[in-house]
Amino acid sequence: MSVPSAYLGVIIIWSTTPLAILWSSQDVGFVFGVTSRMLIGAVLALIVAALLGSGLVWHRRAMLAYMASGLGIYGGMISVYWSAQYIPTGWISLIFGLSPIVTALMARLWLDGERLTRSRLIGMLMGLSGLAVISGTSLSLSGEAVIGVLGMLLSVSVHCASAVWIKRFDPNVPAIVLTSGGLLFAAPLFLTTWLLSGAALPESMSTRTFGAIAYLAVLGSVLGFALYYYVLSKVEATRVALLTLITPVCALALGHLLNNEPLTPEVLIGSLLILSGLAAFELSGKGERIRVRFLRY
Repeated sequence: MSVPSAYLGVIIIWSTTPLAILWSSQDVGFVFGVTSRMLIGAVLALIVAALLGSGLVWHRRAMLAYMASGLGIYGGMISVYWSAQYIPTGWISLIFGLSPIVTALMARLWLDGERLTRSRLIGMLMGLSGLAVISGTSLSLSGEAVIGVLGMLLSVSVHCASAVWIKRFDPNVPAIVLTSGGLLFAAPLFLTTWLLSGAALPESMSTRTFGAIAYLAVLGSVLGFALYYYVLSKVEATRVALLTLITPVCALALGHLLNNEPLTPEVLIGSLLILSGLAAFELSGKGERIRVRFLRY
């Protein structure tokens, strides 16, 4: 596969995932939606790892990394699916775009990571300002939208903490193996949550809901991951970082066109601040970056 095709594939998958998350939960509830996706994704990831000759390894560092990845997948995904009930889907991609900034802060605290330069601090402040504008807009939508924004911030924090935790363990295993192990660890947590929530199988499921679950399991959880790491191995980090600037714009547009989500001047201003801050932050870094080695959302 050519690098441009893989790059375009990542943009399409990451841009459409937030809307697919909403559609996958509308008829069946968010707990069933995320649980079914993760169980299918776990099976597929294990199959892909086996076909690639990269079966799971069981040394101590790898098992600790599986645990960190699994907890990140569980906590992050539950929060995303729950938040999707209350906020426009484009906001999911936009708020998740802050993950490089949060990861860098955590890495600086726990891993003695890159020093936060003036340009990166300015980028952080711009991103936070944009988030404040978006949060203010949520008050005009509904009180629950504020809760949705907070839920997304929790998801981002859990994802980033998991990435830093994995980095500390340094498991030295292929990315597909780490993802497979993480999904295997997370699957019982999702099943337990589903059982505690009532464990009722949906009586009916629309074609759109079924298609969204299948799309997320196959493309969002496996193919998107594989394409991202293929791109990461072929192009320089700054070009890969542009993905986090492109996909929120696409996700906002898709949410507006396909789900009638509002694009108010405040949302556009907040989006511009977040993306400008992220650009200043990402493109100013010169050292090693911690890559989020688990499902994006």
